[in-house]
Amino acid sequence: MTLFTRTAAAAATALALLAAPAQAFDINAMSEAEREAFGAQVREYILANPELILEAVDLLEQRQQQAEAARDDVLVEENLAELQNDGYSWVGGNPDGDITLVEFMDYRCGYCRRAAPEVAKLLESDGNIRLVIKEFPILGEASVLSARFAVATKHVAGEDAYKQVHDGLIEFGGEPNEVALRRLAEGLSLDADAIFAKMDSEEVTAELRQTRALAQKMAISGTPTFVLGTELLRGYLPADQMEIMVAEIREQQS
Repeated sequence: MTLFTRTAAAAATALALLAAPAQAFDINAMSEAEREAFGAQVREYILANPELILEAVDLLEQRQQQAEAARDDVLVEENLAELQNDGYSWVGGNPDGDITLVEFMDYRCGYCRRAAPEVAKLLESDGNIRLVIKEFPILGEASVLSARFAVATKHVAGEDAYKQVHDGLIEFGGEPNEVALRRLAEGLSLDADAIFAKMDSEEVTAELRQTRALAQKMAISGTPTFVLGTELLRGYLPADQMEIMVAEIREQQS
């Protein structure tokens, strides 16, 4: 069904309701001839008032956005504990912050790379935000390799080493193959052999599997995706917009 057809159908229903407010409108109760006449009248009216098409489309988009926002609110509420405290995702910023920012990210995602300095700016300027990183590699084998390397580093060398590798992978401009990743590890004085030995372990696989399952429950299919407090934000946001949202969340909490 085309956009015009959907809009015409919506306009037809609205016109019929206006024409007969005292009773329910049922186009199926019409005879074939009545339906043809009614359709002709609707077509004539829309052609005479084409601005109705744009009005109807705008209204449809508003309702769809409202429905999606309501659905996202439910998804966050149902999965908030796992989003904020899954027991394995890296936690940065202020671990005791009053607002948690969760980020689903992929090292090969250009918008994730754009978002990284914006998130860092927000954490630095605010000082009271807890950051949770969800490794969500969705852009091919190079993304999976990078994510496994980062998670394996956390298991082998700890949280601080993970943050160093995370930042290095975000800024990395080449192809993340074994040679490049070994060079990154050695440049950070990390045990590359131990990290590579851990990359295909069940522990690393389980973390990535659990995060992917959570993303599926949340209907998350792109990166970056953020959950700021209880607000699901699909896509890149600059620091100043996140700062506005943080202020609004704190005002609601007070």
